[in-house]
Amino acid sequence: MNTMVKESDKKQRLFRFEGLTREGQPVTGQRYAISDAVARSELLNEGITPLVVRATSQKRQSGRRKSIRRAHIAYFFRQFATMLNAGVPLVQALHMIAAGEANLNLRQLIRNISAEVEAGVALGDALALHPKYFDSLSIHLVKTGERSGSLDLILTRIAAYTEKTERLKAKIKKALTYPAAVVLVGLGVSAILLYFVVPQFEQIFKSFHAALPPFTLFVIKLSHILERHILKVIAGTVALIFLLRFLNRFRGFRRRRDLLLFRLPVLGLTLKKAAIARFARTLQIMFSSGVPIVEALESVAGATGSVPYEDAVLEIREQVAAGQPLAGSMEYYDKLFLPMAIQMMAVGERAGALDDMSGKVADIFEAEVDDVVDNLSSLIEPLLMVVLGVLVGGLVIAMYLPIFQMGNIV
Repeated sequence: MNTMVKESDKKQRLFRFEGLTREGQPVTGQRYAISDAVARSELLNEGITPLVVRATSQKRQSGRRKSIRRAHIAYFFRQFATMLNAGVPLVQALHMIAAGEANLNLRQLIRNISAEVEAGVALGDALALHPKYFDSLSIHLVKTGERSGSLDLILTRIAAYTEKTERLKAKIKKALTYPAAVVLVGLGVSAILLYFVVPQFEQIFKSFHAALPPFTLFVIKLSHILERHILKVIAGTVALIFLLRFLNRFRGFRRRRDLLLFRLPVLGLTLKKAAIARFARTLQIMFSSGVPIVEALESVAGATGSVPYEDAVLEIREQVAAGQPLAGSMEYYDKLFLPMAIQMMAVGERAGALDDMSGKVADIFEAEVDDVVDNLSSLIEPLLMVVLGVLVGGLVIAMYLPIFQMGNIV
């Protein structure tokens, strides 16, 4: 992939345009160019007759490259679907999206996909060449859309699905990250107090020539331990972080980690509901796109975001392929799939409306996860204040106890 930024890119501006395709369909969009004449020329080369080309105040940022997130991919799919629905040819739509993309990395990715499609590679196969950015679910659905001739509808569904799952992930991540960050800050402040402040108080206390309170002696002892082993503590912390990152690459470790998290009160049930919501939502979009259930379950497994659920879904797939009903197969894994989800899937199977019922299961569990996360966010703040009070306030009290008892010590 070419990562060099052309010198001319630094002088380009963003132009918004309105025009007509070769088929006479109206199309609007945006692209970067040095001037409006260059923008018009590029549009004509792509088969678009420009009617209006207006420069905006936005200038291209020199050499700016951002990482490509799932939200960017979702927006790309939505733009792509809109252009295809407007009658813009596939390759031309890719060119237009790339020309209007400010993220240099994403623009280059789209250009690579466009070049592969122009070389005769099917769109689904072109996306499969970039597994870092396009998961198996999206690739499978795009291939289905190409076969059925409903690519624009499929892309819209993928965009909506990705946006929903990313919102759900963001909520859960926020619920986990905020308290962890506060506790880490509290530990950091406590370490600073123990290493820099407590030794100063210790020198003052020595001049008292009197017995100190047990709590104060305990804190001073902690300060001595930290002072003697500060380098070991820092090295151990860094090593632990890198060790966890390394172990996270292994499927077995991730499986044990997820199973451990599922046993936690409140949080474990919430993580289960989130995985079930992703399972049901993915199943719905696969069914509604006409993918057979056995093929669908293979992509659904990878979309659950949890190794235990992924393994369970793959085993369920084998049972369904052997003729077992979906809900009946799910009952073997009742420690992962909650009774409500199994019962609703069974009703959907009997009624022949498994896609609709999957969507309802996803709606219910997504709503429950949202409620739990919102409630946790409001309840956890006072709890965090207590944790910070114990960590930092305890150290302050330990240092001031001898001063409060100065009348008896002196």
